[in-house]
Order: sequence, then structure tokens, then C-alpha cells
Amino acid sequence: MSISRWLKPIIIAFLALQSLGGAGAQGLVDAMAPAVGKRVTFAGADLPVGASVTLQAWWYPAPGHAAGQTAPAVVLLHGCGGMFSRQGEPSMRMRSYTELLNGKGWHALVVDSLTPRGEKELCTQRSGTRKVTMVERRRDALAALQWLAVQPEVDAARLALLGWSNGGSAVLAATNRLHPEVARAAVKPVLAVAFYPGCDNELRRGYQPVSNTLLLVGLADDWTPAAPCQALGGPRDGPNGAVMQVRVLAYEDAHHGFDGLAPVMHRKDVPNGVNPGQGVHVGGNAEARRQSRQALLDALQAAFARP
Repeated sequence: MSISRWLKPIIIAFLALQSLGGAGAQGLVDAMAPAVGKRVTFAGADLPVGASVTLQAWWYPAPGHAAGQTAPAVVLLHGCGGMFSRQGEPSMRMRSYTELLNGKGWHALVVDSLTPRGEKELCTQRSGTRKVTMVERRRDALAALQWLAVQPEVDAARLALLGWSNGGSAVLAATNRLHPEVARAAVKPVLAVAFYPGCDNELRRGYQPVSNTLLLVGLADDWTPAAPCQALGGPRDGPNGAVMQVRVLAYEDAHHGFDGLAPVMHRKDVPNGVNPGQGVHVGGNAEARRQSRQALLDALQAAFARP
């Protein structure tokens, strides 16, 4: 009796794994397995001044590091939709980027700014009415950097902030030394990266970053427009007379959320944006996704390179 056509590839794959031996086969299985995060908690500051909140985050240590070794780490800050899917798991975007970072040998920490404060999302809330503001998000980012700095497997001299949309705005707020909390923070990142952030507030305030910054924006974005971010580009005054570079990469025909996989859709439930009350457009752009992810990796690689 002949082997059916559909069964042959399975047998071939099985024999290939067997030929690698136990360790080799397990290595392939491990490489294909998605990163699994561990829930951690740490203290954060909250308003009013002096009050505290227990933050939660998902910790994705880079695989393969021996005891005593340290590696760079990245704080991931979610957008206004929060870090979870409808199933209560870290969203596809968060999982995708933690796997991308882990694949380079870097640790990842995804911070949840909403659940500890009784919120699920901010997207449908008007700006100015939100319970979770940029103050809280900035403080969460700073608390996450502090937590990372004391982890034995983390190189505290090689930390980065990475955020999307509202979380991208938080990246800017957490790296602008004109905020007293940022200026006096003991732990600072070596790089800040923001996908399609709202840049208006820090542009008006005057952005003086504590690190080099990479902004990845879409020219078709009608939620957080590219122009204010482009105005931030160029050399900026940094700490102790240093000059920090703000690099802005803008992608043609790219809407808000261009690094995602979903098609572009019109969200009428979002009250903010370029045309308040008319909704916004959100969705992926394959070429912008490819280019921006590579730009992110290149920037992190350069920032994490040892002198």
C-alpha cells in the first residue's frame, strides 16, 4: 500500500528531526515555540503625589543566557487599546515584538498601565477626560526602567524604551528631561523608539531627550499626524551638553498602526484625531511594516553595541 501524498512531508520532517539527534531536534522545536511571558509586579508612583500603584508587566527573558551573563532589555509600552487581546492574553503585536527582540538575544518587559487602574482601553475616551494620563504613563515607564536595572540578568547600561501610539507618546514623555521626574531619574535608556506617537505635547514643551530617539510615523495617519513628529527631528540638546539625535522615518500611504497585519479600517468610535468626531483610519501597510521593523532592529543594535 503506497504512502498518501499528504503523509510524506510529515514523515520526511520527522526523519530530518531524528537525524539531528535529541538536542538538535529539541533546538528546532524551541526555536519554533512562541515566547512565553511571566507576570511580574513592581511599585509605581501615581497621583496624587506620594500615592503608589502596583504595576503589572509581562517579562520575556531572552533565551539561552547562562547564569551570570547579562543582556540588554527593552520596555514595551502599549497603545490606547491596552496590552491584551479579547482573550485576555498579551496582544498579537506585543507577542510579535517580544519574539523579535528575544530572537536578537534581548530581554523584553511589556508594561500594563491600564488594568492596575481599572481601565481596559483609552481609545474611545476623549483627550482631557482620561483617568490614565501621560503623567501615569511616564511614571510607569520610569518605574519599569528601574525594575529592569536591578534584575541580575539585565545589563542596566543597555536599556531602551519602545512604544506605540499612546505608548509612543509615553516614550517621548519619559525621555524629555524638561520633566523634573525624568531629569532626576537614576536609570535612563540609551535609546527611545516610538511608533506613530502623538508628538504635539512634547513639541510644544520643547523636547530635550536623555537619549537618541527614533520616530516611525505614517504620512497617511489621521489619528496622530506625522507633521509634529517630523518637526521634532534633528539634533536636540541632551544632558550635560551632549547632543542627541531625533531621527524620523515617515512612510508613504501608511496609516495609524501600519506595522500591524490587519487591513485598513475606519474606526468611527475614536473621538480624537485630526478630524474630531469623524473617526480615524487604522491598519497595516506591508512595506512600512517591513521597513520599520528593520529600522527598529538596526537602531537597537547600534545603541546596544559595546564601545
